[in-house]
Amino acid sequence: MAVHPIDYRYGSEEMRKIWEEKNKLDKMLKVEGALAKAQGELGIIPKEHAEEIYKKASVKYVSLERVKEIEKEIKHDVMAMVRALAEVCGEAGEYVHFGATSNDIVDTSNSLLIKETLNIIENKLKELLNVLLEKAEEHKYTVCVGRTHGQHAIPTTYGMRFALWAAEIDRHLDRLKELKERVLVSKMTGAVGTCAAMGEKGLEVHKKVAEILNLKPDLITNQVIQRDRHAEFINLMALIAQTLNKIGVTVRNMQRTEIGELEEEFDYKKQVGSSTMPHKRNPITFEQICGLSRVIKSLCIAEMDNIPLWEERDLTNSSSERCIFAEVSVLTDHILNLSIKGIKKLRVNKENCKKNLELTKGLIMAERVMIELAKKIGRQRAYKLVRDLAMKAYNENRHLKDVLLENEEIRKYLSEKDIERLMDYNSYIGLAPQIVENVIKTIREKY
Repeated sequence: MAVHPIDYRYGSEEMRKIWEEKNKLDKMLKVEGALAKAQGELGIIPKEHAEEIYKKASVKYVSLERVKEIEKEIKHDVMAMVRALAEVCGEAGEYVHFGATSNDIVDTSNSLLIKETLNIIENKLKELLNVLLEKAEEHKYTVCVGRTHGQHAIPTTYGMRFALWAAEIDRHLDRLKELKERVLVSKMTGAVGTCAAMGEKGLEVHKKVAEILNLKPDLITNQVIQRDRHAEFINLMALIAQTLNKIGVTVRNMQRTEIGELEEEFDYKKQVGSSTMPHKRNPITFEQICGLSRVIKSLCIAEMDNIPLWEERDLTNSSSERCIFAEVSVLTDHILNLSIKGIKKLRVNKENCKKNLELTKGLIMAERVMIELAKKIGRQRAYKLVRDLAMKAYNENRHLKDVLLENEEIRKYLSEKDIERLMDYNSYIGLAPQIVENVIKTIREKY
């Protein structure tokens, strides 16, 4: 019976398959196979037995059902896997897990699972990046109100917003690349990391296992790979989630009825927005992204607490990580998929953008007027004069242009034609188009 929403509501099949029991078992068996192969090549165990173990170290030969049956009896998951593998290897089974400790297998197999996860996340990030760059290109001249503190500031463009998000996703791709160097490591150093049970060739085994599995051998461990590596992985997923949360918050705010500049896809023929209000068109995709980002962020705390284990290690990380690694991977992948689809189908309502630009009756052009006036009378004097007139326009609910035109001091320096020109929103977006073009060019050259 399904309990966790990951089982029936959230997540893609490709990501769930990575963290399902059968694949996790297969990865542990692959590590056992690599260990035997390395030991056979180094003459630690008989080569023919090493080859048999390497051949049989797969869910093709070792069933999940048999492992669970043994675990039910002995209460140890790794040893259950070892016994099940030994059973199918005949005489060679005596050499399964030779000199290893459980976390040599668990931690190294987790690196293989995280590697598969990061490959999927990387591809999804690149897809989302491309979608954002396309939107930035499409809307580099779509002028809208810029908002600071939730208040109208000066004009900007939707191209700037999409390009800003794209640049952040690009940084996550940089982080992911760097993360791979630190998190995709293997461990085959025994009970407390000293290679004691492996003998003099212990470090050779450690390095050769890494080579076989296409991982890096960890420089030093105790019984476990140190959890700062895994915490960095979880924190990267949380950073990605918070960027998607940021995008979602903006979309949801801009879809407010009173603003209406953005709207996520809504199938008006079939989709239902509310069980009681027939008119509702809610931003449910981006609300789900924002909601699940909170869960992803919360997982950072548990993994950070896994860093200070007792001395050479204790078991407190094990149970939490069974939840953390799967949840963070599946949920991050899920909200990436939602973001890709949601932004592709996102509609920008240009008419509402124009309407909102005029909502404050020219007040968002006060900076432009002040800067123009400052060229003639100085910045401080210009600021005070325009601020006084802006407050007058606000308090009297009048257009700033009209208040400027009737002020004698303003008219000494600015003609009616000047003031009309300064009130043009479309011509006060600075270098926004060039900035957007530069973002698009810079990022596209990287990939």
